[in-house]
Amino acid sequence: MVVTGATGNVGTSVVRALARREEVGSVLGLARREPGLRLPGVEWAAVDLSLDGDGPRLDRYVADADAVVHLAWRFQPTHDPVKTWRTNVLGTLRVCEAVAAARVPALVCASSVGAYSPGPEGGAPVSEAWPTHGWPGAAYSREKAYLERVLDTFERDHPQTRVVRMRPAFLFKEEAASEQRRIFAGRFLPGQLVRPDLLPLLPEPAGLRFQVLHTDDAADAYVRAVLRDVRGAFNLAADPVVDAALLGELFDARPVRVPAGAVRGALAAAWHLRLAPASPGLFDLLRHIPVMSTERAREELDWRPEASSVEALEAFLRGVRSGAGDDTAPLAGRRVA
Repeated sequence: MVVTGATGNVGTSVVRALARREEVGSVLGLARREPGLRLPGVEWAAVDLSLDGDGPRLDRYVADADAVVHLAWRFQPTHDPVKTWRTNVLGTLRVCEAVAAARVPALVCASSVGAYSPGPEGGAPVSEAWPTHGWPGAAYSREKAYLERVLDTFERDHPQTRVVRMRPAFLFKEEAASEQRRIFAGRFLPGQLVRPDLLPLLPEPAGLRFQVLHTDDAADAYVRAVLRDVRGAFNLAADPVVDAALLGELFDARPVRVPAGAVRGALAAAWHLRLAPASPGLFDLLRHIPVMSTERAREELDWRPEASSVEALEAFLRGVRSGAGDDTAPLAGRRVA
């Protein structure tokens, strides 16, 4: 089995989950930088999917694979969308070309709730049939939606390869908390500020409602998709749906309704001043993504998340406060006191 993006939040969980399965003979993790992490049954190799020159190496690593799990993704820099496009879109095209040339039996690709068009009026959960045109104001969403079309074409042209698209909600685990703090809030947000006693009031943008999932539960779904004869898309999320009331309980704070425009304006100002790495488009995306039904994953993958959404968020918050991490470049822990 070959896993791209193997040293990130999802990749480290997926390679561990694959290595535990008796049906899996070997796991090769690909990443831009080889990690210090050593796991039984897992080998590592350095490949930068954004570089044309690494194409032959990718072809060689994929040549004998029974399945490729494609997770490689670059969130930053949001101020340089050309750079993320090279990794996220052109890199995925290179993976698809290598899989096609080697006639790999299965390609399991990371899509996202961010690929979906805005949800229906009333907020009813959507199935995998909901349109995947994304939210045009966010580069992350545009790229995920574009890759859905890439996979449409790949499936049509290469029916010998079983293609699976995983569309998870926001993924959290304790070991990825430092990375996610750096990606979305910046390197210098003190983790100790994320404490209930310092947040008596919690700003609540109108209509905020989203889903989360523990990364290890997502990895379990990926492994099931690799080992079962399934095709198509699978929504992945845990209950309950996260809203202002739930966040208020989690932080022991009282939600206070604030205009969404005011929140967006503050985020936009911080982003343009390069005080915050997350673009205001990501906030727009958060406000427009639909709630997903996970019925198909439960029925066809026999998948059930072990952790609730609350437990996933609690793991993330523990990691932020402690500076948790893992022995890979993306997940390096760092506590900012």
